[in-house]
Amino acid sequence: MVELILKKRNGLELSKDELTSIIDGFVSGEIPDYQISAFLMAVFFEGMNSTETAILTDIMMRSGELIDLSEIKGVKVDKHSTGGVGDKTTLVLAPLVAAAGVPVAKMSGRGLGHTGGTLDKMESIKGLSVDMTREEFIDNIKEHNIAVCGQNADLVPADKKLYALRDVTGTVDNISLIASSIMSKKLACGADAIVIDLKVGHGAFMKTVKDAEQLAKMMIGIGSKMNRKVVAVITSMSEPLGCAIGNALEVKEAIETLKGNGPEDLTALCLELGSHMLVLGEVAKTQSEAVEILKKLIASGAAFNKFKELVKAQGGDINVIDKTDLFPNTKYSEAYKSKSDGYVSDLNALDIGLASVKLGAGRETKTSEIDYGAGIVLKKKIGDYVNKNETLAILHSNDQLNFAKANKFMDLAYKISKEKPLQKPLILKTIS
Repeated sequence: MVELILKKRNGLELSKDELTSIIDGFVSGEIPDYQISAFLMAVFFEGMNSTETAILTDIMMRSGELIDLSEIKGVKVDKHSTGGVGDKTTLVLAPLVAAAGVPVAKMSGRGLGHTGGTLDKMESIKGLSVDMTREEFIDNIKEHNIAVCGQNADLVPADKKLYALRDVTGTVDNISLIASSIMSKKLACGADAIVIDLKVGHGAFMKTVKDAEQLAKMMIGIGSKMNRKVVAVITSMSEPLGCAIGNALEVKEAIETLKGNGPEDLTALCLELGSHMLVLGEVAKTQSEAVEILKKLIASGAAFNKFKELVKAQGGDINVIDKTDLFPNTKYSEAYKSKSDGYVSDLNALDIGLASVKLGAGRETKTSEIDYGAGIVLKKKIGDYVNKNETLAILHSNDQLNFAKANKFMDLAYKISKEKPLQKPLILKTIS
């Protein structure tokens, strides 16, 4: 192991056998954390080429069980988001695409820090379970064309162990390590094609389009080597997506979007990502054709009905979906008001995410309890004109002391200026 650390530290390429011995030794416990930490730091500074990254992905993917979806008819298309604030796209996109006839086998994660998790949002629906066996997962897709669940404990154990170590050794921010982590999980889940929503901006992990492009090309290259089609859509996370931030609040906004009444930016993003999924799923030949199909599914109510079908299939109470006032609420709410006249020139997604965590909507540690009703509803976003003392957002919490903590981040998030800011695009670039 020392020789392999030195080899990578000196910028040399590692072979498949060498990478296999490192990952297998780490998963089995034969190689200690301190040596893997040194190896990760060597990779962080010296990087990996595309061949090494593809090999690492394949080894990690095969470190646990693989889900075989071949018995499900059609092209199975998965979607992955690199995380953001107010990002409830899976809640809209999965049933919408499934209603169009594309099988959606979705394994999602939980929130940590300022970013929310799809599983936490879904669990704000009374009775709904995101835990299922591999057989139940496959059966649900066969019967309903859709299933959304948590990651199986036996799926990609190498990534679980590696990520935990990267998180505490300052080695998270490396393109090869990020790409192999994402793609190993997606490929192990059995998807034929993958659409990646690559977030860029304040509230995203990637801060520049250049870095996002590099990551996109790396993931597409990995997919190509493993005979999978991958499309990466680089999207802005300079302000939160939609208006709701917080678990139950975001599910309610997703429901409104499925009914055709959602925020413009969330609807546009779901149509963009969904159109790629329909083309990859061979349900539409072009993106424009796919968008028309998706719009009709929303207008007809088919997309909303598929969401209800998903909820019912996973044990959730569909009465909550029809009567959204039955969702978890909070005892207290407070208006956050503008301190001056002018245009909203900036709305920092990271600070909004941190404010929502202080209100109880997110986790500050892995063991933190989530308040499903807590969160923020934005009333004004970038480009909107506001008067002094006009409400910018409504904060929701079950603890009144949380409002003062959240307001410190709200003060940082909102910037008001005399001049109207230029409208920034939501969809920045598509790479395929």
